[in-house]
Amino acid sequence: GGWMSEPSESALRRLSHHLLAHYQKGTRPVRDWRTTTNVAIDLMVYAILSVDEKNQVLTTYIWYRQHWTDEFLKWDPARFDNLTQISLPVESIWVPDILINEFVDVGKSPHVPYVYVSHHGEVQNLKPIQVMTACSLDIYNFPFDVQNCSLTFTSWLHHIRDINLSLWRQPELVKFDRSVFMNQGEWELLYVLSHFQEFSVKSSDSYAEMKFYVVIRRRPLFYTVSLLLPSIFLMVMDIVGFYLPPHSGERVSFKITLLLGYSVFLIIVSDTLPATAVGTPLIGIYFVVCMALLVISLTETILIVCLVHKQDLQPHVPEWVKHLLLERATILLCIRDRKKFSQSLDTSRPVENNDSTGK
Repeated sequence: GGWMSEPSESALRRLSHHLLAHYQKGTRPVRDWRTTTNVAIDLMVYAILSVDEKNQVLTTYIWYRQHWTDEFLKWDPARFDNLTQISLPVESIWVPDILINEFVDVGKSPHVPYVYVSHHGEVQNLKPIQVMTACSLDIYNFPFDVQNCSLTFTSWLHHIRDINLSLWRQPELVKFDRSVFMNQGEWELLYVLSHFQEFSVKSSDSYAEMKFYVVIRRRPLFYTVSLLLPSIFLMVMDIVGFYLPPHSGERVSFKITLLLGYSVFLIIVSDTLPATAVGTPLIGIYFVVCMALLVISLTETILIVCLVHKQDLQPHVPEWVKHLLLERATILLCIRDRKKFSQSLDTSRPVENNDSTGK
């Protein structure tokens, strides 16, 4: 039994030794230097960890895959007990220097020490990465916002003649792939768009870039319940407050209490609202407008109470004010219907005269 299992073990060892004995990992693995190494890449979004609006940083966890052809890692399976693929240490072979342009922090990505190599020389490198990337986050529509963040994969050093990029899978498959996405958090993944482009800086050589656009949407239910509803309730109570009789002093104290309650609500809310240096969310403007309406309502209530208390001391409205408001102002406002209006004035004048004589 021991003798039977021996060939498979020695096949792996023999093959590993055969491949790596004279392998030079310092140079790009092509026999003719004019050959371009084509790296096919793919990503799957595993989780949206955090969206930091203040620092404009998105933290995601992705499963990243890439494969390329290494011309010095080919063998005949018949010579090695029909072995068609072998795992080799990453450190001992050449790997492309593909990075993400938007990286702001390396993150805590686990190190995967091996790659798979097939007998055709195809190397498959699969690794999970925690990606902390810069992303311009637009919070104007908070909490109903959709964010679009790009992850740009490119070789940091090699030109497009040396290393070219392509997609591992079809763009349609990448777009709606939620097979590994853990979508229990505040954000849900809508889709992932992919786009290839050549990038060049001022007359220098061009680089191959593969852009993935991760489009995510915030789940607004929590914010609707905790932000919008209390504000709406307070505004409704403010309108209800107008039904209190103005001659009782209750109305002013009621409105002041509402204003106080709203200011406490705003203090609590200020922690929840995302803060950016660039703009404020629309909901923040809404809160300010609500506050202003409460203040206007309070001011108006104070005026009404003043008028009610001073009613007996007030003189009658002068005739010229009546004339100005009832006749001149209405003609200005109803220019189109002046004929109709003059008729209505003619019919109403005798009544007014009777009134004035009666008084």
